[in-house]
Amino acid sequence: MAFVKRYLIPRLILYFLVIWLGITIVFIIPRVTPNDPVMKMIDQMRARGSTLEPGSMDGIINDLTEMYGLGGSWWDQYWAFWGRLIRGDFGVSFFNFPARVNQLIGTALPWTLGLLLTSTAISWILGNILGGLAGYYTRKRWSRVLDASAMVIRPLPYYIFSFVLLLLLTYLVRWFPITGGASLGAVPTFTWEYIKDVVWHSFLPALSLIVLGGTVTFQTMKLLVQNVNAESFVQYAKLGGVTENRIVGKYIIRNAIMPQITGLALSLGQIFSGALITEIVFGYPGLGMLLYRAIINGDYNLIMGITILSIVGITTAILVVDLTYPLFDPRVRYK
Repeated sequence: MAFVKRYLIPRLILYFLVIWLGITIVFIIPRVTPNDPVMKMIDQMRARGSTLEPGSMDGIINDLTEMYGLGGSWWDQYWAFWGRLIRGDFGVSFFNFPARVNQLIGTALPWTLGLLLTSTAISWILGNILGGLAGYYTRKRWSRVLDASAMVIRPLPYYIFSFVLLLLLTYLVRWFPITGGASLGAVPTFTWEYIKDVVWHSFLPALSLIVLGGTVTFQTMKLLVQNVNAESFVQYAKLGGVTENRIVGKYIIRNAIMPQITGLALSLGQIFSGALITEIVFGYPGLGMLLYRAIINGDYNLIMGITILSIVGITTAILVVDLTYPLFDPRVRYK
């Protein structure tokens, strides 16, 4: 009972409060931007050669405003938005009409999940292993080389690093495709040929995320290991004759990995940083590319749908890590 009152309930309250606040901000931000999706639709109709009579203009604008859920005051739109959200309905897409937002997200989500989960797991594992070893064996030559390489790579912006990879490995040596998630005309099937094609197209986007994300994890883990290595219990273990392998694995790495577990959950926010830019550079058909198109076209519903999905996903991941953290660290107790 003490666990429920003192630990679980406060975190659940904070969990729902963060989600509500995040969704409310997401609702407000697109409506203060200068893009008007209704007028964009009217301009597109005119650009395609459609003739609009002056008397019918107001009727078309009213119909589009009602269809897109933009009628009434912001307060009315806010309540209507929450009503649709509770039903799991994000409405129709403005620039992909009449496709619904749920359908567009469902198509792009597997691409982003496959790219992000794989690259995040690899970069986290490699970064922690190499950073832990480099932090302990600081005087080794390979440790200094890795540290110097990380210091050069980490400050590079995602788009610069991705663009360099694109130039080197697609235009110069032509090892990988320039854009897309699969070959043109490829039918999604659970076959080795299609899987190989998808992996081939996703290699460069994944490589950019793994290298840049891995350098951050590497440097963080290296500093954590150096701090733990200076602790008195580690020095006592060395004086007591404990083997070096046991000191590194059981004493240092195990204690230094705790903050990195929390960082693993926070790294899912890459969709708004590196993953978004990487998908745009490589033309990868994921949520990042879909979000970019939605922002350019002022698609309120699609922007809110993708952002809300990210808010709920990241917040849920942090909640799960928070609730399971005592399983990894026995010093933490449900009190």
